Amino acid sequence: MTDRVIAALEAGAPPWRKPWNPDVAGGAAMPVNAATGRRYRGINVLTLAMSKLAFSSEDPRWTTYKQAAARGWQIRGGERGTTVFFFKQLQIGDDRASDGSDERGKRIPVMRTFTVFHASQIDGIPAFTPPKATQPISQRIDSVETIVRNSGAVIRIGGDRAFYSPATDHIQMPPDIAFHSAEDRASILLHECGHWSGAKDRFNRDLTGRFGSALYAKEEARAEFSSLMVGGVLGLPTDIQNHASYLASWIEVLKNDKRELFHAAADAQKIADYLLAFHPDYASFNEPPDEAASDEVGETLADAA
Repeated sequence: MTDRVIAALEAGAPPWRKPWNPDVAGGAAMPVNAATGRRYRGINVLTLAMSKLAFSSEDPRWTTYKQAAARGWQIRGGERGTTVFFFKQLQIGDDRASDGSDERGKRIPVMRTFTVFHASQIDGIPAFTPPKATQPISQRIDSVETIVRNSGAVIRIGGDRAFYSPATDHIQMPPDIAFHSAEDRASILLHECGHWSGAKDRFNRDLTGRFGSALYAKEEARAEFSSLMVGGVLGLPTDIQNHASYLASWIEVLKNDKRELFHAAADAQKIADYLLAFHPDYASFNEPPDEAASDEVGETLADAA
């Protein structure tokens, strides 16, 4: 998967860029499990965002072969699936002894890959019906403002650049008139809020990277992915123009560490959950990390135990 991302970046096209139209797709078009209705999270958002299948039909639904078969749906012959990942820290034994003095037991990381198929590859699956109560774009933009207001982030207006300053813990935004649209401003504000979350008293990420450095590229990826995830939930486009130097730096980061893509996606999901919690309508929106949400996961954990 990392090799696919590198190849796309070298061609100048970040593959996770959101090509769907929230208005056409009926609002938030984050990938969901067709059998359970759960949203995919973390690395799986990027995995499925790289597939053209979801965007050719504007249907965000995916499911495993086993889930489809259990519901009488049939994967068409010759169709190729897409890999998603399930990760969980499994507790073996009790956390502490009966007297509370010593730890016992252990935590085992469990990781499984699953193959999922898009709704367009499945016969018998009900037709996709976009949500009817789609919020107008103005309300989706207001949702971003609500998140920022409730977060307590300090926003200063002026200049021609948008950035987060760790030294003063504030987000700088150009005047509204400098943006092409209100959606564009909201998207960039979400991106800067992603950086804001990395302050010492929040997630305590290293924000000292200079422009063009590997550390800078890593932080930019986290801010971009988190804005993608929050924007997907709110139904807002999140297509932020990246400087070529950032993309070049991140290509080198990925070549040196094939796991960085997964680390960045995991951090971005934490950021997205953190920001969404500042909105009363989404404070309880976050779901447990049950990516595949299938019986196969339970079987895997039982075997590991």
